[in-house]
Amino acid sequence: MNQNSLFGITPKELSLKMEVSEATIRNWIKTGYLKKEGEYISFESIQNLQKIIGKEKLTKRANKLKKDSFDYEKISSLFLENLDKEHISQKYENSLSESYKNKEGIFYTPEYIVSDLVNIKKDAKFCDPCCGSGNFLIEAIKQGISVENIYGYDTDKVAVEIAKKRIFDLTGYKTPNIICTDFLKTDTPKFDYIFTNPPWGKKISKKEKLEIAYKYGIKEALDTSSLFFVKSIDILKEGGVLGFLLQEAFFNVATFKEARQEALKYNIIRLVDYKKPFKLITRAQAITLKKTSPQKYITCEWEDNIYKREQKSFFKNPKNIFNFYCNSEDSKVIDYIYSLNYTTLKDSKWALGIVTGNNKKFIINEKKENYLPIYKGKHITKNGIIETDEFIPNDLSLYQQVAPKEMYESKKLVYKFISSKLCFAYDDKGRYFLNSANILIPNLNISFEVLKDLLNSNFMNWIFKNIFNTHKVLRSDLEELPIFEQYLKNGFNEKDYLNALGIKQENGTYKIKKS
Repeated sequence: MNQNSLFGITPKELSLKMEVSEATIRNWIKTGYLKKEGEYISFESIQNLQKIIGKEKLTKRANKLKKDSFDYEKISSLFLENLDKEHISQKYENSLSESYKNKEGIFYTPEYIVSDLVNIKKDAKFCDPCCGSGNFLIEAIKQGISVENIYGYDTDKVAVEIAKKRIFDLTGYKTPNIICTDFLKTDTPKFDYIFTNPPWGKKISKKEKLEIAYKYGIKEALDTSSLFFVKSIDILKEGGVLGFLLQEAFFNVATFKEARQEALKYNIIRLVDYKKPFKLITRAQAITLKKTSPQKYITCEWEDNIYKREQKSFFKNPKNIFNFYCNSEDSKVIDYIYSLNYTTLKDSKWALGIVTGNNKKFIINEKKENYLPIYKGKHITKNGIIETDEFIPNDLSLYQQVAPKEMYESKKLVYKFISSKLCFAYDDKGRYFLNSANILIPNLNISFEVLKDLLNSNFMNWIFKNIFNTHKVLRSDLEELPIFEQYLKNGFNEKDYLNALGIKQENGTYKIKKS
């Protein structure tokens, strides 16, 4: 294969690999399903073809080609001949389609994050269990790990070959320790260092996830990243160091609670936020820990701030959330608040707004017979509910998801779902809401209006942000908020409420009053 064909192949090569005729390949080029650049068909257009195999005209021309088996693995061997090309790793990463990356949970780690995260103190066994094209492996060698002590695992054949080639180019050593295999299903030796960026939300069956999870003593942490995390701790030597780059959810979502509890058994050295280096809404954050008993302080890095947090402070958080965006002084206030006698919303009734399944089909902008007014999150304000000019058919059986009718028609609190701030309103008119708003019917000895004012207050928003810091207002988070009913009998006044709690507002934050 010509050097220029690294990320493209000839029509003849593709026809042989895909077991279809050259005429079929030429027809797909002619009709625009494949893109030809010079003599070669681009890798990206071959991947895009996967999305439409079996549809339209392609059905008759697919021959032996099956959609389910049509992926980049079918042609991967065609790209392994040119691994001596400059910047091969970056070019290979760039060649992968977004759909493939999302399916496999792949987000290749930028070099500046790799070099910041990896911190080698001695020459010892190093492993990247999801090594990809080898960024962490190369950094470990640069920091002093001998090449014989470098191990890597990945299910991507092409990436593994690239990693091996990069190591050979750097050291002249043909390593047998970079292996194309599934780390989660492979017996491995124990390691002194494990650094990686594992797949985030890789699509594997629930049965597979449960089998792996139970093996390592967890039940709920079923995202693939948490499975890699708990297995890596298991094979880390005593005194060994582990560093993982993970999605933000690992640090603050209930699903990852067991993985966080596992981490808290050991000495967490560092928690760091790398903002948004990938084409994702979520932030990328990292944890480094040493497999020894916990020490007192953790170094936390958020935005441009570096500060120390006591490791025990995370034990006290709801769901053991790693809220390292909360500094040590604010953390002490949070600890104090949760040390007091409080109640929660856990015994309340909750409901989701209506999911129509097709808003464009059902929502109209004029009132008609057999239609009812429908409200959205945008109609909810802290000062009340804005009237709507949108309507949907009143036949609730038309919709994909609907709460019991009485939940909408009852007196209730409603709140914005997609929001980084708490925003509640009281509804006593039986309004119906779409799923950008959710419903709360509290079971407390205070009025709806008083609870609404409390939840909208600066103080409750400060607690919410410092613990959860999400862009979604989740029921599970609201159920963890502390409510001090004993100070709400005569209504809610924030200054009086804080005074009763022994807290004062100061410079945009809150402090414990000195006794």
